[in-house]
Amino acid sequence: MKTLMFLSILFAGAAMQAGDLKSYQTGVLKEMTSVECGYEQKSGNTFVGEVLGTDGSHSKTRKTLCHEYVLQTNHVIYHIRPRDEKHPALVPVGETAHFRMKKDLMVLRVPEGDDKERDYDVVGMTPVDNPSAVAQKK
Repeated sequence: MKTLMFLSILFAGAAMQAGDLKSYQTGVLKEMTSVECGYEQKSGNTFVGEVLGTDGSHSKTRKTLCHEYVLQTNHVIYHIRPRDEKHPALVPVGETAHFRMKKDLMVLRVPEGDDKERDYDVVGMTPVDNPSAVAQKK
């Protein structure tokens, strides 16, 4: 009876572990560019200016740039941007990347880099015109 209980727990644990396996697609990171993704504004209001109501404030506005990567698979070319805009990690271009889609975002990991999963927004998709030519280039 104890061996039956032990085996059932062992198989249940193995089944739960197998359910956690995630399937990844493979692509190549072709390029990285910096694109405009908004504006940053700094206001120069002082505490005294706020209390007295003076209009001596000044503001600085500048464009902010975000990293945009091109990920090419056999059938689709993805344009992706990191979700973490404040601290984006640089991903090595020209390397193979593994990715999967999770709800409305792409989860990407690069084994040649630090092999961490990072979330990316897909901002554009283009079908590959000739998939056999892409397969021959690899």
